[in-house]
Amino acid sequence: MMTELVERSLTHPDRNALFSAVQFVSPEGELLPEANRQGVDPDQVRGFYRDMFLARRFDREAYNLQRQGELGLWLSCQGQEAAQVGSIRAARESDYAFPAYREHAAALCRGLSPAELLTQWRGTAHGGWDPAAYRFHINSLVLSTQLLHATGYAMGITADRRKDPTIDEVVMCYFGDGSSSQGDANEALNWAAVAKAPLIFFCQNNQWAISTPSSAQTSTQLHVRAAGFGLTTTLVDGNDVLAVHAVTAAAFARVRAGGPPEFIEAITYRMAGHSTSDDPTRYRQSCDVKFWEERDPLLRVRLLLDQSGWGTDDFYSSIQDEADDLAEATRLACRSLENPLLESTFNNTLVNETAAVEQERELYTAWRTSFA
Repeated sequence: MMTELVERSLTHPDRNALFSAVQFVSPEGELLPEANRQGVDPDQVRGFYRDMFLARRFDREAYNLQRQGELGLWLSCQGQEAAQVGSIRAARESDYAFPAYREHAAALCRGLSPAELLTQWRGTAHGGWDPAAYRFHINSLVLSTQLLHATGYAMGITADRRKDPTIDEVVMCYFGDGSSSQGDANEALNWAAVAKAPLIFFCQNNQWAISTPSSAQTSTQLHVRAAGFGLTTTLVDGNDVLAVHAVTAAAFARVRAGGPPEFIEAITYRMAGHSTSDDPTRYRQSCDVKFWEERDPLLRVRLLLDQSGWGTDDFYSSIQDEADDLAEATRLACRSLENPLLESTFNNTLVNETAAVEQERELYTAWRTSFA
């Protein structure tokens, strides 16, 4: 879908970045010249809308469950669905993705269930799924640590390619503008560039690191800073799912062909607070929120579907039914999660259980069951 993108730059990390970013669809739902040149698949657009609609419904249900005391914490992805759906749908199933902690839309696209996504926030597990099963790593709550994890994994792919040149797996790592200020991020960017690791750094610049605006974190745009490490960089409107998908697909193609690691800065906005423990009204102005509400990524696709005649009543009705089912499944899954037995700690101590660990586990199990 993507051929060449004009190199773009800007001078300040705020809403003005949108005027310099790659964009396919206007906030009013109009296809722009870049999209018409590349071509747009109506089925793909409908698929993006479905993914984003379901992700927002799941996110809202999880938020409500936290407010009802069913979850200890929740970090909403509302407003960032286009950045996540557009990017993850550009990856192959064999490509490994490393999330931060609010990539719920990307996780749903990878097939993770509500129960798997909620266990960590209900406190029943440190990580709720097998990363290898989905090629999707568990959440990284320590800020920026996933960038180093992804870099190390990608460097391992480079080593494997020396033995088997047919390996063409590419890694994608999600993080935010706040994470980019951590030392780990700079180390990861540098090591990835030096090692020519098959890696795409996908930065969701949602404008806020909790209560610190991106303008107070850096004096230059994040993608410009990344270019200084030797990465190929692109700036994209992160609320435009078609543009995000095209940019990310092009990056995957270049990296898969042996090009240097890439850095994509997606300008988006965190509509909710940093987490359910945060009150964004204490540091954000209502006029700023209104500006971004008018650029809601889900609304933009809905306008495009309606104006192009690609969305029908039956289509919207089926998605609504699917979302209702997902919401019910989310509520049931959350309330049915049980605390794990302590035996799981023994099972996860070593890859291959030793005789000593096995004995300790059996002794503990016998002690616990003696109270039954």
